[in-house]
Amino acid sequence: MPMIGPLRRRSGEGSKRPGVAAWRLVALAAALCAAPGLALAGSATPRQTAQTATAAPPPGAGIPGALDAQLAADATQARLSFTVTAPLEPRVSVLEKPDRIVLDLPEVNFPAPLDLGRKGRGLVKSLRYGMVAPGRSRIVIELASPALPGEARNEPAAGGALSFSIELRKTDREAYSRQAVAALPPLPQSAAPKPAPAGDRRPVVVLDPGHGGIDTGAIGIAQTIEKDVALAFTRELRDKLEKSGLVRVVMTRDGDSFVSLGERVRMAQAQQASLFVSIHADTLTVSPEVRGLTVYTNSDRASDAEAARLAESENLADSAVGLALPETYEDIAGILGDLTVRETRNFSHLFARTLLGQLDGASRLNKNPARSAGFVVLRAPDVPSVLVELGYLSSKSDVELLKTAAWRDKASDAIAAAVISFLAPRLAHQETSN
Repeated sequence: MPMIGPLRRRSGEGSKRPGVAAWRLVALAAALCAAPGLALAGSATPRQTAQTATAAPPPGAGIPGALDAQLAADATQARLSFTVTAPLEPRVSVLEKPDRIVLDLPEVNFPAPLDLGRKGRGLVKSLRYGMVAPGRSRIVIELASPALPGEARNEPAAGGALSFSIELRKTDREAYSRQAVAALPPLPQSAAPKPAPAGDRRPVVVLDPGHGGIDTGAIGIAQTIEKDVALAFTRELRDKLEKSGLVRVVMTRDGDSFVSLGERVRMAQAQQASLFVSIHADTLTVSPEVRGLTVYTNSDRASDAEAARLAESENLADSAVGLALPETYEDIAGILGDLTVRETRNFSHLFARTLLGQLDGASRLNKNPARSAGFVVLRAPDVPSVLVELGYLSSKSDVELLKTAAWRDKASDAIAAAVISFLAPRLAHQETSN
């Protein structure tokens, strides 16, 4: 499998930076205190747009820290650089469909992500970086047009720090395709949830905090990040369900880790889940007045254009971090038969109605709160599944609610009540059979 890398270090002066557009993410003092003697190299020029990110977590023993990031790009070339506490040696891959440059690294403490994924310029359509597997980090540069990477460099920077950088130059499709690989090596899977203790016959509810790790999800007002909102809310919901003692709860992730769409679905199937609930928070910058909670179920045809847009965006989560598009489960559905698939969808719709009934009055609902589309994460043919969009991060009102403890408490109470109500027939049967 042809790859460019691992790339070697080179010291000395870097080449001239394209100065058409740039973003600078400035690490806060906490990160600098965590790495004594380090300082950021240079300062923003008048052509640069400055944005501030929360400092990266203090680097652990032997884990390099990236204190800031800078991207400069125009239509023919681009330069991505990080101020780092130790040299980075990436393995660089070129991918097609879509065109991406992927830099695989050992674990790195990156600065908090900004919304560069929706503000790319020139050659760079989007930029993502972060954890992608235990002990593994990744930088994904999605390209607006074919471009090939140059040599990755670790160069001295001010205050004893290092500047890690890589440059891209525009090329033609034929040259790009010659360098492209069919796929990246598979990532190590997350640790499988522990099986139920012997004799535990409680129904299993799989809670799925959307996104995670390198996949930030939506980034909205006041740099509110979807993956963080989803995880915090899902933890509250888990605690309430566990406190009931009536169900066993499994989380697809319980930290800032990346989990592929396919792995989330397989986890629900492996646990023989009675219910799968995926938690998200959308953004809609073209219509910031749109707000409210929405519940989605799976369907072959989207209920409306907004549902189709959201499903398309969510289904690209794996591709955006360098993975192949996820499987669609048609083969599994064929084995199980149409009857099972229809029954599962009916149960999914039943739970969605139960959920909206509980949430009405506990949360502000979207004007069209019951929607459906072809979400990959909802396609387990044998597990009733819904996706809950808690609100819109592009809405100031929704963001304020999501950050309010009283709202989270009330909304998570309502969802927990809906779960118990939906599973009541099974719980009653379990009681009589004991």
